[in-house]
Formats: sequence, C-alpha cells, structure tokens
Amino acid sequence: MSKKISKRDFIRYSIAGVGALALGIRSTAVIANNWKHMETPVGPPVGFLGKFSKESPYYIVTPKGVKCMICPNQCILREGEESICRTHRVSGGKLYTIAFGNPCSANIDPVEKKPLFHYLPSSRSFSIATAGCNLACLNCQNWEISQQSPEFTTNIELFPAAVVEKAIKNNCKSIAYTYSEPIAFYEYMYDTAKLARARGIKNLMISNGYINDKPLRDLARYLDAANINLKAFDDEIYTKLIGGSLQPVLNTLKTLKEMGVWLEITNLVVPGWTDDLSMIKEMCDWLIKNGFSDTPLHFSRFFPIYKLTSLPYTPLQTLDRARDIARKVGIKYVYIGNVPGTTSENTYCPVCNKVVVERRGFAIIANNLKNSSCKFCGAPIAGVWGG
Repeated sequence: MSKKISKRDFIRYSIAGVGALALGIRSTAVIANNWKHMETPVGPPVGFLGKFSKESPYYIVTPKGVKCMICPNQCILREGEESICRTHRVSGGKLYTIAFGNPCSANIDPVEKKPLFHYLPSSRSFSIATAGCNLACLNCQNWEISQQSPEFTTNIELFPAAVVEKAIKNNCKSIAYTYSEPIAFYEYMYDTAKLARARGIKNLMISNGYINDKPLRDLARYLDAANINLKAFDDEIYTKLIGGSLQPVLNTLKTLKEMGVWLEITNLVVPGWTDDLSMIKEMCDWLIKNGFSDTPLHFSRFFPIYKLTSLPYTPLQTLDRARDIARKVGIKYVYIGNVPGTTSENTYCPVCNKVVVERRGFAIIANNLKNSSCKFCGAPIAGVWGG
C-alpha cells in the first residue's frame, strides 16, 4: 500500500530525490530519517563535545567572550553558549564545531540539481549536509534541518575520508556541500574538500555566500565550483527576509570569481519581497558592471513554505520578465528554475541563439557543444564542460 504524504513533504522529497531518479541514479539517502544503503544512524554527540566535534581555526578571545570569525554574524559566545548557526559552541575558552562527520542528509544527485548547468553536465555529485545555517530565511525549503542543531537531527557517522571514499565508490565526479548551509559546517567541508582534491574529486559549494573573507579564501583553494544564492538586492530585505546583509554576499561573488572558482548564481523570486523588477534590474546591472556577464543566473520560482505559506507561487510572467531584463542588460545565460517543462532550462548560444544544451528537468536531452563551443556557429560557451 502506498503511504500518503503531505503536499509539503512531496515538494521536499521531490527536491531531494527527483534529480537522482531522472538519470536513473539510486539514491543513498534522501533526508533526515531515510538511511537505506548507508551506515547505521547515530545519535547526537555525548554532551556537545562528543566525537563529532572539532576545534575551529577561526575565532578570537575577547573580554566579552569567544568571537567566531567564520561569517559576518561574528557571534560572541560565553562558556557553553551556541552560535546563531547552531553548530558552534564554546568549551574551555575555545570554539568548537559540533557538525563534523555527522551529516543528517546524504544523496547522489545529478550536478544539474544544484543547480550547476555549466559544470560537468550529467555527472554525479555525492551531496552531504549537516544541520544548521547561519541565516534564517522565512522561505527556507529545508528548514527542518537548517534551523536545527545537529543534536536534534538523525545523523550518520561519515567523516571526511569516508565521504571521499563514498564519492569514488559511487562514480561521483564531485562532492557537493549543500541542502542546509555548508558555511555552518565549514570545518567539515574544508577537511573533506582538501582530501577530495588530493584524490581528484571536485568540490562544489551550494551556499548563501554569507562568509568572511579569510575562511572563504582558505576554502576556495579547494573549491572547483559554487552556486551562490543571491537572495535579494536590497539590504533591508536581506535583514527582514533572510536575517543577514547584502554586502558580504557580493564580496563572496567577487572573491570566488577572482580565485577562479566556476560560479553560478541563484535568485529566488519571492512575491512581495524580491519580485520588484527595478530591484532585479539593479542586481543585473551590478553583475554586468562587476564582470559576471558569462556567469549563469538562475531565477527560481517560489513555492509557499515554512513561514511564508500565505504567499502565492511566483507568477510565471514575473519570472519571464526577470529573465528578459537579465538578458537585455547583457547576462548571456539566464535560466528559470522550479518550473517543469520550461524551455528556459535550455542553454542558448549567445551569438546564434540556437539551443546548445537541451534539458528536461535534470536530464540532458541534447548536447550541441563541440570543444566547449556552439557546434552551429563556433561561439565559445562559458563553462567547465569536461569531455
């Protein structure tokens, strides 16, 4: 007998698993409590400094307490206190992560699901997340894990070396740090990425980009690609909707580009919050001015969820107009996401406008690239296309 699930759970599980199904990939896990084919689930750490904790390299001791230096929140914590991201605490005057080797979600995804449309298309990515996030988006789609501490999720034991071995065993070309917010499990991501780079496995960060310069630059040495969610282009909206600020995210975009990390950007268009077309135009103008014309931009449709269930779905006309604005100002590759069947999932040559990569969901239907160029007119198509 089929088990009935709620509409919210249907959306959540579809987001987590449909990409794997589209390419015939067998999921190793979906989210939280579904751990088929994986190790036995483990409980939370004993105390908060159990085996899944590690001292963080990014903190300073101040007269007011221990100050975390990973992200712009710069939490100042006294003994036993918890950071905003719920993954860092102080013990003995030192800052520790409690999100190290204890993911609550692991899955094999197509890289297109991230979304990364111009990076090793049709390849598999071993995707992991722990609980926790350094922001508090009212529209979070994975709030059950992002707004929790690792102490309150069902986790498995999977330390960095084991993550790399899982990726290799499952023929994954990359490891994606995703689902919740990898900046919250920075130490786990960093150590895994370093080992993966040594074994020839690529590293992908799917993130809100809310991170300080020093830890970002240290990490970027081992990153190969990233999708950064540029959630709005207004600082007041960032404060009220997201719980953060805009400038650190813009700094992240510029730093990743500077350091040669392949970059794509997602903008979720939320009715009444981020759907102002003049703001979208301002965002696109900034991207052009700062050299991001070749950077794929994904406008994503909002679904009512978490604390914004009273809002409508993003009108398709709004998404189309946003895409038109981006293309007119000079962004070459603009996509619409969360709209099944749209032709705006395809990659079009910016010169002859023919389809060079045709997509249906997360599957590649046709690939008209030749040596990373349009086979019709020979124009180069920005990306990391592999063979």
